[in-house]
Amino acid sequence: MTWIAPSVQRRELPTVAGEREMLQGWLDFHRDTLLAKCAGLTGEQLARHSNPPSSLTLLGLVRHMADVERAWFRIRFAGERIGNHYFTDENPDADFDDLDPSAAEASFAALRAEIEACDKAVADRGLDETFTARRGRTLSLRWIYVHMIEEYARHNGHADLLRERIDGVTGD
Repeated sequence: MTWIAPSVQRRELPTVAGEREMLQGWLDFHRDTLLAKCAGLTGEQLARHSNPPSSLTLLGLVRHMADVERAWFRIRFAGERIGNHYFTDENPDADFDDLDPSAAEASFAALRAEIEACDKAVADRGLDETFTARRGRTLSLRWIYVHMIEEYARHNGHADLLRERIDGVTGD
């Protein structure tokens, strides 16, 4: 039996809320949006490249966001000593390059688990808490939330185009 990416019900965006709830709401909305763009597709469809020489695929975006979530929230901010899911020093683009359509279900599960772990890692932390990032920059948890919303928004635009090329589906 062929695995098909499941449907996703996007959570409602908060319209009046405190800062933390607003940031979390927008991040969750964009997380859901990426998964919704993949719904109903097989691993082979998810691994279909946009247009050569681009290596963009929906499956690659799912894998990329699992590593980006982990890198910002857990490794850099929370200081967890864990490796990446896909990135390596030898192949920093492995999230896009080393695709196996038969592993799509596992890649989706990895993203979902990573989102849960990231939310847990920062649940009791303040938005004003800081850490020193590469290149010596001091960044806050607030900055990570804003950056992650931007990262998902940009890649959700890519996902729109990828999905339309695969089967003509467009939407929010």
